[in-house]
Amino acid sequence: MTVYIQRLCHTKKERDELFVFEGFAGADERYRMPITVVNEFAWHNLFAKQLFIRPDGSTPSSNEKPFTILSAPHFKADPATDGTNSETFIIVSFEKRTILIGGTEYAGEMKKSIFSVMNYLLPEQDILSMHCSANVGQEGDVALFFGLSGTGKTTLSASASRKLIGDDEHGWSGTGVFNIEGGCYAKCVNLSEEKEPQIYKAISFGSVLENVVLDEETREADYDDTFFTENTRAAYPIEMIDNIVKPSIAGHPSAIVFLTADAFGVLPPISRLKKSRQCTIS
Repeated sequence: MTVYIQRLCHTKKERDELFVFEGFAGADERYRMPITVVNEFAWHNLFAKQLFIRPDGSTPSSNEKPFTILSAPHFKADPATDGTNSETFIIVSFEKRTILIGGTEYAGEMKKSIFSVMNYLLPEQDILSMHCSANVGQEGDVALFFGLSGTGKTTLSASASRKLIGDDEHGWSGTGVFNIEGGCYAKCVNLSEEKEPQIYKAISFGSVLENVVLDEETREADYDDTFFTENTRAAYPIEMIDNIVKPSIAGHPSAIVFLTADAFGVLPPISRLKKSRQCTIS
């Protein structure tokens, strides 16, 4: 890790400026982790500002050493000498509380790196870290939506009749669930106002569009164009959604949904597990 940091700093001396964001991961202040993100690209730093929790005047200061992300897409590893599988690398050191990201411009690596850290730290505090979206009804009934990327977590949790807690990463403590992030990272392939009005309207000035094709004349986003990849994304603060829980904390869930996106038809479209099966799986 130290050698990489030294080489990275030497490379950065050749560039004029870096971009820094200081914020938090974890909406519940009891389990909140301070983070510092240092970027080579300005839009990467904007991404961090949109996705993580932004401090405000009411945010208490923390004496805890922040977990620092150093992201340098132009800094590439040498597999022959570094022992990496490719020029791209993501290295996490819990001892130094540092994450190094190089050789990739994919902004999602910053988000997933912090989630990986929280996956390690939260269970030590008896918190279950979860890759899921969450929302809450008018009666306080909380629902969790688990699933791999692209199965519909963000889409299904954005409901006009329920308040959004978060769209992707949560912790489940002895008092309930809380969002780890402060923004949304919505997949926007084939996005339309008719099908997903909340997400469509949330994308506005300051949002970060990743891998999205823009019309050369109008400069408008073409969400149906998958020229680069189907993994087109939009990053925006959770406050851009009208009906949210603020802070992003709620009680214990009463419903847990597993999204499979089963294209082979192995599972029925909707399946409800009996309590005996629920206990077996848990």
